[in-house]
Amino acid sequence: MSYEPDPVRTDDGREAGGGIRPQPEPGMSVAPQPKPGRFALSPLNQRRWRNFRKNGRAFWSLVIFTILFTLSLFAEFIANDKPILVNYRGEYRMPIFSFYPETAFGGDFRTEAVYRDPEVQCLIKTGGLEECFDDPEGLIEAVDAGETLEGDFDKGWMIWPPIPYSFNTPVDRPGAAPLPPNAQNWLGTDDTKRDVAARVIYGFRLSILFTLIVTVSASLIGIVAGALQGYFGGWLDLIFQRVIEIWSATPSLYVIIILFAILGRSFWLLVILTVLFGWTALVGVVRAEFLRARNLEYVRAAKALGVSNATIMFRHMLPNAMVATLTMLPFIVTGTISTLASLDFLGFGLPSSAPSLGELTLQAKQNLQAPWLGFTAFTVFALMLSLLVFIFEGVRDAFDPRKTFS
Repeated sequence: MSYEPDPVRTDDGREAGGGIRPQPEPGMSVAPQPKPGRFALSPLNQRRWRNFRKNGRAFWSLVIFTILFTLSLFAEFIANDKPILVNYRGEYRMPIFSFYPETAFGGDFRTEAVYRDPEVQCLIKTGGLEECFDDPEGLIEAVDAGETLEGDFDKGWMIWPPIPYSFNTPVDRPGAAPLPPNAQNWLGTDDTKRDVAARVIYGFRLSILFTLIVTVSASLIGIVAGALQGYFGGWLDLIFQRVIEIWSATPSLYVIIILFAILGRSFWLLVILTVLFGWTALVGVVRAEFLRARNLEYVRAAKALGVSNATIMFRHMLPNAMVATLTMLPFIVTGTISTLASLDFLGFGLPSSAPSLGELTLQAKQNLQAPWLGFTAFTVFALMLSLLVFIFEGVRDAFDPRKTFS
């Protein structure tokens, strides 16, 4: 087998140098090399994934967090005041996805059916018998016992979620709120008789989605801004730094309060405002890494070969700056969660009807006679923050070439 130079080409197609690739001798058959899949990991990323898996704390934190977050994405199937599936006179209906008036089940009102009412449950289970308006409980017991009723009877059924309450459903229990945990409400109720377990599930999903959206958006803006400053330097860097100093000195809490007073409180408005005031967190780290790397030999060589600035910045320099960048991500993630919880605790975050963990913490402070509220809020925050910190620490160590795991 002989060897001949394999030309390496730059972005504009020019040959740049001489790699060596093996050439088969005449008459020798060479097995075709398998092509990597579209989503196949590069050898470098495979090494990073192996390092991450060897970090047991980070890997199992990722597994636990993935399970919890996946379950919270299907919160409507876990905690809801509507049945998952209804069989009425042979027809299958899913109230969690569609609107059904009471008249669709033989009732009198055109408003949405209240599936927790005994009359509605009786209408569904009996196929719409008019006697349900006189003695719904008795007919339900008869149907559950397997009896066949007279008249136009057609047995139906409902499949309920494990927690038959949504995050804003009032619980029908005697006593003054907040009520302690029991078989009906696993974590008790809050001060407006809403099920705490349902609010925790929806609140966990809301907090994680808010954190992911804000972290990804703010990180992308911060990385691009820091890369431009560090790579080009000069007047661009000087002007950018002064703008960041002025912007960082802006009191974000007052701006949020003013805009909420004018535009009203909403999830997406809070996301936009948090991104606007949070993108500067990564600028300094990325800028410092690019200032250090722009005078290294491989950057000078790439410039001499005619490689474009964008390719040098984001294909060659940015991967080398990822370790320092990922070091900051745990702080950004925990800071974002704390920001949402703090605003809700102060009353300047999401609307009070939203399933917020910060609002649950405020209720725990206002109802010291209900310790289950404080224990629940503390446990959820501690578990969520610990898992996220462990995961991002593992990602940071996996990207660090100086660290290996046995």
